[in-house]
Amino acid sequence: MFISNAYAADVAAAAPTLTSFLPIVVIFVLFYFMLIRPQMKQAKEHSKMLAALQKNDEIATSGGVVGKVVKVGESFVSVEIAPEVVINVQKHTIQTLLPKGTIKSL
Repeated sequence: MFISNAYAADVAAAAPTLTSFLPIVVIFVLFYFMLIRPQMKQAKEHSKMLAALQKNDEIATSGGVVGKVVKVGESFVSVEIAPEVVINVQKHTIQTLLPKGTIKSL
């Protein structure tokens, strides 16, 4: 025969060590401190802001609607966007709490 058989070399079974798992652990730690932790902190601040929402607060929704809170319910908020024009929005769509007098300056 012109071609000889090629056999794989015997490999000693390598025991998993700490150094083999180290890159995975480092990547997880980086993801936690750069992505997961800041997002949890921001979500906690947003839920605190929604819990502290009260009448006559000026807000901006995620859709860009700016108005004054007229009534706060369990999951909906009534927002006055113009004189005598009141709309209902879901509470979780409220993006930010604006400083007093912001609506008059617009």
